[in-house]
Amino acid sequence: MTRDVLVRISGLQAVDGDTNDVEIITTGDYFLKNGKHYVVYEEMMEGFEGNVRNTVKITPDVMDIRKQGIIGAHMTFELNKKNETRYATPLGDFVVEISTNRIRIEEKEDSLKVFVEYSLGINYQHVSDNSIVMDICSREKAELRL
Repeated sequence: MTRDVLVRISGLQAVDGDTNDVEIITTGDYFLKNGKHYVVYEEMMEGFEGNVRNTVKITPDVMDIRKQGIIGAHMTFELNKKNETRYATPLGDFVVEISTNRIRIEEKEDSLKVFVEYSLGINYQHVSDNSIVMDICSREKAELRL
């Protein structure tokens, strides 16, 4: 895969029977180092000035996301484990618990797709069950469909 990539992240959040879909598409940088996939991309936060720089490290059983900027966090999605982090926002900090139920990776020559299912807790209260699909592909080979 080339360094210049398109990153498409789609997520589904289920809270008390209601679902909420989220999707972002942005450009990023990809590299492979010591058998680990890395993706770096910028994200704009609606309603706030400034961006969030996301650095994602992907291995077969862990997806690690570091957010820096107006949001600060280090979130670890590790199969069959509960991980806790401090999530810092302009509106205040809170504790986030992530319990990962499933991670699956599809790797091809010009793309990488990561599927993650997890439960989310905030300040020690279960909030939602979620899924994320992160689709990373070489920008020149991208097939973008909206």
